[in-house]
This record gives sequence, structure tokens and C-alpha cells, in this order.
Amino acid sequence: MPSLIDLMLEGRQVQQHSPWPRVTVDASVWTFAASELAHGRWSLLGLWGEPSAVHMAIMDGHTAEIGTISLDCPDHRYPSVGKHHPPALRLERTVNDLFGLSAEGLPDTRPWLDHNRWGVRFPLGNRIIALSQASPYHFLPVEGDGLHQIAVGPVHAGIIEPGHFRFTASGETVVRLEQRLGYTHKGIEGLMTGANLERAVQLAGRVSGDSTVAYAFAFSRAAEAALELAVPDRAVWLRALLAELERLANHLGDIGAICNDASFALMHALCSVLRENILRASHTAFGHRLMRDVIVPGGVTRDLSDKGKKVIQATLDTIRLRFPALVELYDNTASLQDRTVNTGVLKPALAKQYAAGGYTGRASGRSFDARSTLGYPPYDALRFEVPVLNDGDVNARVWIRVREVEQSLLLIDQILDRLPDGPLGTHAGHRREAREGMAIVEGFRGDILVWLRLRDGRVERCHMRDPSWFQWPLLEAAIEGNIVADFPLCNKSFNCSYSGQDL
Repeated sequence: MPSLIDLMLEGRQVQQHSPWPRVTVDASVWTFAASELAHGRWSLLGLWGEPSAVHMAIMDGHTAEIGTISLDCPDHRYPSVGKHHPPALRLERTVNDLFGLSAEGLPDTRPWLDHNRWGVRFPLGNRIIALSQASPYHFLPVEGDGLHQIAVGPVHAGIIEPGHFRFTASGETVVRLEQRLGYTHKGIEGLMTGANLERAVQLAGRVSGDSTVAYAFAFSRAAEAALELAVPDRAVWLRALLAELERLANHLGDIGAICNDASFALMHALCSVLRENILRASHTAFGHRLMRDVIVPGGVTRDLSDKGKKVIQATLDTIRLRFPALVELYDNTASLQDRTVNTGVLKPALAKQYAAGGYTGRASGRSFDARSTLGYPPYDALRFEVPVLNDGDVNARVWIRVREVEQSLLLIDQILDRLPDGPLGTHAGHRREAREGMAIVEGFRGDILVWLRLRDGRVERCHMRDPSWFQWPLLEAAIEGNIVADFPLCNKSFNCSYSGQDL
């Protein structure tokens, strides 16, 4: 059986300045890759398009080798990957929405981002085809005695992003959930096209507001790979500090919010206080509560002062003092455990099939963590563990967050102790010829992938893949067999990004 590297050697090498190659292949090799994905030997990391080509990033599940294959589509068609490998379905629907490229054999051809409002028209040979026909969106049918449907959203009672959830239930038991997202479309990939690096990294940091550090980090590493740009050591370590502070704040907020959806408001309040401490320390240290626009291609824009370091250390001391009691409170509250244990179970086989990252995957047995598996700097020089459980329920996803809070505290201690002196950045410059780069960075939800092509200092094409692309479909599977009232709890335990998967 050919390895991923063998497949790379079969294709036509493309100039990509990152540790992972990109090659252009023919339709037979593209279909072979889809078959390898379907058999679980490889994992799908991303699938995206441009006007006359599709690209697919894949990883060998045994060796963690990564590569990108591309297929030219002069007739705006290509063999469907989703036909063989369901995790590609929504991505292929999106490629059709954005570029008019049709995946032949795709089982579900409904639009994903386009809600019959765009009126987009694409050339196809001598014809002009309109993708928006103003026809109603048909949810998948479910038949059976005593079934009824419940429509929730897209506007919700809480201050959350919009999304439509269509439940089919038998009494209170959910037998199917179907999502319809795309309500937060802001055309960010289109806005990227033609942007200079300064503007583009700002846009990257606004893909999903709670992951602004992770997205800027991934975009910057991709741009640096394309430009073969070396980042000063101090900036490399400061980036990791920013990433771990972001992870801490989000995990603390999530733990409390999950408990709140189980009507245990005390945990929500206490965790919110700790999260607020992190946000205030981040503002003191880096000038912004969410640390927006600090990471840029070439380095960082703000240094860590002695005052900032002391504030962060004091905040960590507070968390170490108070967090263990909150963990004990969670673990010893029987009514809370009754809601989280054995609720919303995601089977390990599905987590593996969808290459689920972050706490979603690690709570269901998938140990992938880009910081450890790929070992990008400075994590290759830091000591930490990747917690993994196999239960796959809401409780497991809480415990993964708890353990990751503990690991982030350990990582921040190491970073502050070993933070090197030196400059904060180097000039990015530009090259006139087209240059490509790709990077994968571990955000708090999981791995974020950024692929880009630069030409003469501007972005010619950029694709940013949020981990939620592969987590949203798994929520549909996890809620089946649970009661409707447990959906908010399951939903929050996944905490997928609405805007992150809305390109």
C-alpha cells in the first residue's frame, strides 16, 4: 500500500515553503486518497478550493506525515471526497458555494454558506449557471410513528452566535439533529485576497473572536514558511505565552458555562471570576483583553514588561489556590454528575474518522495535539502532557479541560522562567514570485490550519480551517438518544465556533 510520501512523489511538486509538500495530482490519485481516508489510514485536515482547482491536506495516521494534494478543475468538476469520506461533505458544499466547483458524486448537494441570498453566477463552458435559485432549504426527512420536529434558532435567547438546529424527537428523545449554519458569513476569505500581510493577519485574528491569538499565530507561521522568515527566539516564546493565556481563559469559561447549562450557576460564577482575572492580566501585559493584533508575521508587536510578568504570575497563583476547590466541587456534586456522566457520548471511532481535535477528540480517545504531535517551537522544548480519555461524554470533555488548565499553568511557568532576551521581530519583506506556506497551530478548540499563497507582498489566496468544521457534525451524532433538554449541555461541551466555520 503506497504511503503518503509515495503519493507525494507521484504528483507534480509545487513550490511550498513549509515542512509539508504540496503536489498536483490527477483524478485517479485524488480518488485513491479519498479511499485511504475512507479506510481510516489517513486523516483529512482540510479541503478548499479556488476558481479552477481544489486542494486537500491529509495526514498519515501512523506516521503523522502531512501533505497537500491539488487537482486542477478546468471543467469546474472533480471527484467527490465526501462520497467516500463524510467529513468532507460540508467542505465540498462550501467549495461549491464559494467557487462553483462541483464535487461529482457528492451525496448532499445543498448549499452550505449560501442561504439563497447571494445570486452568485459562475461560467461553465459556454453557459452561465446560477447557484442561487431561491428555492427552499430542505432538511433531511425522518419518518416514523410519533415523531415530531422542534426548530431552534437561528436567533437564540442567549448572547451567542446564530445557528439553526432542527430536532426530530420521539417524545423527549432526540432521534436526529440537523444543523444549518452559515448565518455569520462575512466573506473573510474574499477579504483576504489582495490584502497585504499587515491587513491579512488582522483579518485572521477576527475569524473567531475567542481564538484571535491562535489564528494570528497560525497565519503568521504560514506566512513565515512562505517567506522563509526566521522569527527571533523571544517572539517565539512570547507567542506560546499568549496562546496558553488564551487557552486558560477559554477553558475556565467553558467549565463554568457547561455547569451553568446543568443549572449549577455557582460553578459558572466562580469560574468566570478566574477567567476575568486572566483577561485583566492579559490586558495589563499585552494591552488587550483578548491579546488581539499582538502576533504578526515576523514576530510580535508588544513585549512583556516586568510589571506584566508579575501580574501574570500573581494571576496564576490565584488560579492554583482556587481552582482545585472548584474541581472538587464539580466532582462531588451528585446532581451535576447526573447531568454530565454518560450524556452526549461521542464514540472514539467517530472522533478518529473525523480527525476531531482539541478536547472533543481527546475526550474520545484521539490523542492528537499539534503542540506535541507536530512539535512546533517552542513546544518542542517544553515539558507537558496531553490528557486523553475514552468515555467521550460531557463529563470527559469537562475533565480534559480541567487537565489542560493544569498543563497550561505548567507551560506558562516554564515560559516565564526561560523567556529569552532579544528582539521582538524581523521585517517580513516580500517576494515578487508566488510563494506558498502552510501551518497548523493548536488553538483551545483544537488544531487550526492556515494555507496561503503570497505574491509580491500580498495574499493571492488564503484558506483558514477551524477545528469546528470536524466537530459540528459530531455534535449531531452525540446528541442522538439524549433528551432535548440535554442539548444545551452537549452543545456547550463541544463549544464549536459558528463564525470559525463560516468563511
